[in-house]
Amino acid sequence: MHEDRGRHGRGRYTLTETEHGHVWGVCAVADGLFGEPRRGTYELFGWAPEGAEVRGWVGSRVWLVPGDEALGPWLLEDVESLGQLSGTGSLVLTGLDDHEGPPEGHRGPVRVHDGHQWLGCCQEFARVLPSERARPPLVLRGLAPGDQLRAALAKGTRRALDLGEAALELCDDQGQPLTERHLWTRVRAWRPSSYGTGLIDLELDGELLTPVPEHARQIWGQWLAGPPGAPGTWAGLDTRRRGAWLDLVRERACRRAHRDRPPGHHYELDGRYVTDVPGLYLALGEAVNGPGGYFGGCLAALDDCLRGTFGYTAPASLLWRGAATAREHLSPTLTADGHPHDLFAEVLAALAEGGMDVTLA
Repeated sequence: MHEDRGRHGRGRYTLTETEHGHVWGVCAVADGLFGEPRRGTYELFGWAPEGAEVRGWVGSRVWLVPGDEALGPWLLEDVESLGQLSGTGSLVLTGLDDHEGPPEGHRGPVRVHDGHQWLGCCQEFARVLPSERARPPLVLRGLAPGDQLRAALAKGTRRALDLGEAALELCDDQGQPLTERHLWTRVRAWRPSSYGTGLIDLELDGELLTPVPEHARQIWGQWLAGPPGAPGTWAGLDTRRRGAWLDLVRERACRRAHRDRPPGHHYELDGRYVTDVPGLYLALGEAVNGPGGYFGGCLAALDDCLRGTFGYTAPASLLWRGAATAREHLSPTLTADGHPHDLFAEVLAALAEGGMDVTLA
């Protein structure tokens, strides 16, 4: 599969200027969209595990909780472990940094959990500065340029080629909006395209785009071909890829109008695969809105959906089949600062407050 080629002509990708909404250009192929985002790397000194060795992919959200209770926890997302350094007592973690990291020069013990269990603790930690690596450019191939882009390229000055903030909007092979990626667009080069007369290959600065992670490539390929035709298409995915699936479900839903069902509707949820947080919201979304449907991705979003405009009108009823699976996997969870809580019970409470009468089976 070519990572970005559509079957519906040249309109899969639309580059739109965000301030005034004019279209820079439209194309069917984009190279450089996938890659690895810049990740923070932390060395945890004096690592003492609390259970199994921490290796490989650790979790979508990992919290570092300082021993100093005056400080709040810090979040790493999509975390991987590089294991313990040979000959040392250090563990190395990499992940996407939260906007608010630890205080500069912080020293002190930290305890680490993944939202479900404590992984271990360390005496102190330090951020390791990664080596600088140039990102490949984003190349929009066979682009049909708009009038504003033609004028900017004709002028050719540095100022003219800095196109400012833009959105790269994606449609699936049925021509339906799927998602978008925001970036700051700076033209590096352009040339006539082999895709047709009057088309260009536009090369944009790759440093100005946060790439889609490689582990999501296959998920995007499935969704770009069109939405799933049956529920549970995601069931065989691991938690990391279920998260990528849920991201696209949410982003697609935000670009579509929803017809709310009348009050009194009865829903059924297939709970066999609700073994993690993404699985919970994917199953709930499909119960309410069918295959590929969305109905929240966290408790706050679930509350918003229960208020209307996402296919639901209170009151209604829900038969939750296989609820014991969710109870087993989602009851023993931890808050950001490490206090035990019951996510399964909180979801049931949110549904009840939103007018959903739930029967567990």
